[in-house]
Amino acid sequence: MTDMTGQVALVTGGIRGIGAAISTRLARRGVTIAAGYSRDKVAADRFAETIPGSTTHQGNIGNNDDCERVVREVLDQHGRLDILVNNAGITLDRTVRRMSAEEWDRVIQVNLSGAFYLIRASLQHMLDRGSGRIVNISSVIGEAGNIGQANYAAAKAGLFGLTMSLAQETARKGITVNSVAPGYIATEMVAAVPAAAMEKVLAKIPAARLGEPDEVARVVEFLADPDSSFITGQIYAVNGGQHM
Repeated sequence: MTDMTGQVALVTGGIRGIGAAISTRLARRGVTIAAGYSRDKVAADRFAETIPGSTTHQGNIGNNDDCERVVREVLDQHGRLDILVNNAGITLDRTVRRMSAEEWDRVIQVNLSGAFYLIRASLQHMLDRGSGRIVNISSVIGEAGNIGQANYAAAKAGLFGLTMSLAQETARKGITVNSVAPGYIATEMVAAVPAAAMEKVLAKIPAARLGEPDEVARVVEFLADPDSSFITGQIYAVNGGQHM
C-alpha cells in the first residue's frame, strides 16, 4: 500500500458510526484526521483522544459560512487538505403527503448542499496542489428510494449527480471524485429503526445481515489511496446485495 503519511483528511460526521470508522482506518495509514461534528463536543474530544494528532471541528454542515470556516481551520492547523469525505447526514422521515417544507429543506441542506459547500471551499486548494481525493457518502436509499424518505433519497441521489459532474470537471487536474453508497449499516441511526421494521429490512438483504462501518471505511480508504488515481466519477455500493 502507498504511504499516506503526512496527508490530511477532513471527515464530516467523523466522530461516530461510519465516519469514525473512516477516520480510524485512514489514521492507520498515516493520514492526519480532521473530524467534523455538529454538537457533542464531549464525544468529539473523547474520539480525538483515540487518534493522536487529530483535530475536531464543530460546525453546521447545512450552513455555507460554517463550512468555509471549518475548511479554513483545517488549512490553518494542518497546512494542507488532501482528502475530503462528505459523510455527515441527517434523517427527518415522513411521507411526502405529511412532510413539511422545513423537513424537506433541512435534509436537502445538510445532506446535499453541505457536501457542495465543503467541496467548493476545499477545491481551490486541491487545484493549486494538483491533487485531491473527494469521497461522497451516499446511500442505497438514493438508488432505490424508500417510503417516508423522499427528502433523504433525493439528497442522496443528488450526491451521485454532484459526484459525476465534479469528476468530469477535475479529472485532468489530479483530483478524483467518487461516491460510496452504503446499505443498512450497524450504526446508531440504524439502531433506532423499530425491530419489526428491521426484520423486513433484513429480509430484503441477500447477505441477511447489517453491514459493519469498517466495511464502508475500507472502500473509502481504497478510493482515497494515491494509487486510485484512475478511478473517478464512480458509485461503489456496499449493501449486501440489497440493490444491484
